[in-house]
Amino acid sequence: MTTATQKHIGRNISRIREIKGMKQITLAELLGVSQQQVSIIENSESVEESKLEKIAELLEVPVEAIKEYSDDKVMNIITNNTFQDESSAIKNLYNPTFNPLDKLIESHEENKKLYERLLEAEKEKVAYLKMVIKK
Repeated sequence: MTTATQKHIGRNISRIREIKGMKQITLAELLGVSQQQVSIIENSESVEESKLEKIAELLEVPVEAIKEYSDDKVMNIITNNTFQDESSAIKNLYNPTFNPLDKLIESHEENKKLYERLLEAEKEKVAYLKMVIKK
């Protein structure tokens, strides 16, 4: 583990989020922004203070832990916050606001539509080639 602090705030946010087992899309939903915006934040060297405070709150770490990131410090904060008592551990669980099965079915339906469009394009191509061959 490294103990040197990193000045790149976005990278620090990303590392803490990963340590907490949270995906970018999850943080985006909690912040009320798109996943791409979270990616932009995590690639930024600095983040405005109000955003940083909100992100720190969602990651359940102090703002200073993000600003003065080191693996050792953050692991201590996370360990103390998560395993100190049962109520903290329960609070750290993520409860999705959507049904994963609904998302799976939605994804399957989108794939079906894509395959149908691909099949239609192939049929059009075959018809065009037949027409060209007849000429």
